[in-house]
Amino acid sequence: MSVDPVSGSVALRNAARWRGKRVGLLGGSFNPAHRGHLHISLEALKRLRLDAVWWLVSPQNPLKSARHMAPLAARLASARALARDPRIVPTDVEMQLGTQYTVDTLKALVALHPNTRFIWLMGGDNLQGFHRWHQWRQIVRVVPIAVLLRPSYSDARRSARVLGPLRSALKPDRTAPRWTEWALPAIVCLEQPGVDESSTAQRQRRPDWADAYGHTTK
Repeated sequence: MSVDPVSGSVALRNAARWRGKRVGLLGGSFNPAHRGHLHISLEALKRLRLDAVWWLVSPQNPLKSARHMAPLAARLASARALARDPRIVPTDVEMQLGTQYTVDTLKALVALHPNTRFIWLMGGDNLQGFHRWHQWRQIVRVVPIAVLLRPSYSDARRSARVLGPLRSALKPDRTAPRWTEWALPAIVCLEQPGVDESSTAQRQRRPDWADAYGHTTK
């Protein structure tokens, strides 16, 4: 599969395309990509006034089993098929960088693009389990975080374990467009309508979904 120039520039040091840009980073397995990924990205583009959202399609999430994981090429292809907005850039940059953990990916991207401002994007489900992420206390000191809460996870703003130690880092919703001005650590939780869709539900409906992209999960 050929890599388009925009996606390829994500791993290119000081790529001119990204200088001075505000970029949201949405990591995940994308097994497969679904409307929820698209919705959260469009909301982030609007509410955080981003220039782009990069979808970081993970070779293998260390917190997930590889048993039902489709090949990276199929997952990346599903992301590219769904991301119809040119501001959304699916990429396999973690494979190119050789990073497994989010903290290492973020440090590498910040080093590659010193003139780009990054913010990490996640849903409420990820916030609930954020305390299990490798070196999460370091992650919050590399880039700010925006949590887009769909209704079924609206309670995460109060119940997520990490928001105990990070309570002082919480920013008011109204300041979200000014996230580049925040001192780290900084986190904002944004309520949004959300889309009740998941990769698990898609796999249950279509266990052979990867076949459409010339691969198989068997």
